[in-house]
Amino acid sequence: MEEYLLNMNRRTFLHRSAVGIGSLALGSLLARCGTTPNEQAENALSMLPHFAPKAKRVIYLFQSGAPSQLELFDWKPKLREMNGSDLPESIRNGQRLTGMTANQKRFPLAGAQVDFQQHGQSGAWLSNLLPETAKVVDDLCIIKSMYTEAINHDPAVTFFQTGNQQPGRPGMGTWLSYGLGSENANLPSYIVLLSRGKGNIQPLASRLWGSAFLPSVHQGVQFRMGTDPVLYLKDPEGMAPQSRRNMLDQLAALNQLQAKEFGDPEIQTRIAQYEMAYRMQTSVPDLLDLSSEPDDTFRLYGADAMIPGTFAANCLMARRLSERGVRFMQLYHMGWDAHYDLLGMTSRLAKDVDQASAALVTDLKQRGLLDETLVIWGGEFGRTNYSQGLDMSFGRDHHPRCFTIWMAGGGVKPGIVYGETDELGYNITENPVHVHDFQATLLHLMGIDHERFTFTYQGRRFRLTDVAGQVVNGVLA
Repeated sequence: MEEYLLNMNRRTFLHRSAVGIGSLALGSLLARCGTTPNEQAENALSMLPHFAPKAKRVIYLFQSGAPSQLELFDWKPKLREMNGSDLPESIRNGQRLTGMTANQKRFPLAGAQVDFQQHGQSGAWLSNLLPETAKVVDDLCIIKSMYTEAINHDPAVTFFQTGNQQPGRPGMGTWLSYGLGSENANLPSYIVLLSRGKGNIQPLASRLWGSAFLPSVHQGVQFRMGTDPVLYLKDPEGMAPQSRRNMLDQLAALNQLQAKEFGDPEIQTRIAQYEMAYRMQTSVPDLLDLSSEPDDTFRLYGADAMIPGTFAANCLMARRLSERGVRFMQLYHMGWDAHYDLLGMTSRLAKDVDQASAALVTDLKQRGLLDETLVIWGGEFGRTNYSQGLDMSFGRDHHPRCFTIWMAGGGVKPGIVYGETDELGYNITENPVHVHDFQATLLHLMGIDHERFTFTYQGRRFRLTDVAGQVVNGVLA
């Protein structure tokens, strides 16, 4: 308790002031019981994982902009039959609409503009735009009954990543890094890769992979497009490695003096990040050196895998990161916002991601890594079954009420389709899965009880799933 009180300098007091006087009283009571707040947090983390995990790491292929489930996964022949007819009000039932279609006089139903076929032993229906994904369909758990609360892109992406539509909370990668740490001391436990498709781009904010109120050492590290993915990692020309080592030792000593004087935990984070950057000077060049990859690998992922910054290259990089024990790899592919040119845009984006997504599943499986690596593919919400505007080829609006994602490996059932929507693809009719249910399931696969995995901030215990979420047992192997 003495150390806790000494640490309440001006900076940390202002930082923690929102917690209130009650937390000081609680701290005093805990001290009498022999445990300080810091020790309480450490004790909680020492219990992780809560049970044997089925997955060790996650690769999340996030399709930013919301791909149309009706053009890719959710085949609705009845919708095609009724093409051009008005959406019955009894189906819409007053659902909230975006400002882009709220003033439409009519809501003409728009059947899929592509053909579907059944594939694999599961008999899952997949669009002809996904021929490579069709080859691995028996490795996939396709969830057709996802739904969310957000109807616009930024809050919807934020909700999926952080469990809340408002900014200011840690993302799932940060939570996992905080709770489980890293398997590789020479690479960050949470790495972010971005790519851009030939479509309508929705911007992504770096706060999505920020640490928020968790220690900043757990924030995601963005690997950028191009040949120099981590900025400022290289030493200036003429600086010898030993000189860098000496400089970091002296800097660490100065920072330790500051830490002793001020008690700010972020100073320790700064020291740790300098050390991580030093180790990454060796580990990152080895990671980026693809000369050891056989030609078969590039044929598997496609020609784009040799172009840094493409989705295919990022998928190959995710496999290499997974081999090296990185805990959470977040790949964002932007461009799916098809309010116009629906078929053209969806076709181009599907071509961007189809081969590489399937290749990642195949590659992990061939290397014996799929069983311990959870792969996730999906966007922030779905697309309407009616046309935006009266031009049937125009586009589809945002639809939070039902959409599709898929998962593979890491303890999920392979070769199943979970959940169902109505014959017009508007409402869920079987096994609804809320975003918090999805997050609870992800944590469960990593050996974490989402209700017990909390962090106290401003007088409240926060968790990724907020105050909701149920593990979806039907998708667990």
